[in-house]
Amino acid sequence: MNVTRRAAAGTSEAAGHPAVAAPVLAEVAATDAALAVDEAPAVDAGSPVDEAGAVTGHRRPGRPRSAQADRAIMDATLSLFAESGAAGLCIEKVAARAGVGKATIYRRWPGKEDLLLHAITSLKAPLPEPRGRSVREDLRMLLEAICEQFADPCQAREFALLLGEGAKYPRLMTRYTETVIEPRREVIRNVLRRGTVTGELRGDADIEAALYMLTGSVLARSRHGDVPVEPGYAGRVVDELLRGLGAR
Repeated sequence: MNVTRRAAAGTSEAAGHPAVAAPVLAEVAATDAALAVDEAPAVDAGSPVDEAGAVTGHRRPGRPRSAQADRAIMDATLSLFAESGAAGLCIEKVAARAGVGKATIYRRWPGKEDLLLHAITSLKAPLPEPRGRSVREDLRMLLEAICEQFADPCQAREFALLLGEGAKYPRLMTRYTETVIEPRREVIRNVLRRGTVTGELRGDADIEAALYMLTGSVLARSRHGDVPVEPGYAGRVVDELLRGLGAR
């Protein structure tokens, strides 16, 4: 495909989107011209891919990735997902809204499922590192962080949408659980396991049941509660749980 025609096409996709900054368009045009690739997915067959689906490892020679373009793509993906769910999400629409060429997206993610997973993952901040001095304090800190994240209406809406799409896109939900949810659960499990070793918790404590009691107490309030989770709620949940799990 002619490079000049392709660069012009990529630029025209952004027409009608004045909010897109000129540097994003300049980066896309310059990158497309430097690499001279077609609009088909440009991911090398042997390129390594991370857990969220983004291409990693050695990249083809060219201009460095633009953080501004990445952010525009993430924002466009999340806004389209919020409007129409996974079914209404496509690379062409994301590219047009972000003001980039389709090849710019394909060089980063092989398809829309990987792109959506990466965008949703970017919303989740990692849980704080447990201090390791007190199981009670560590559980309070972790549960308070989860409460704060669900208090963000954007994150809460994206999570609710993702759960709703789970039946239609089981592979997407499975990957989200494996790459985002399970690592966070494991942080809490490790605190609970530590408590059974140090004697702060009963040695026969049911770790999985305790995990779901903690996280479920936030999910239930966030999804079905009439009022937001109030300050101090996480501490009360932990205290009530430890009445039953505490060593006697």
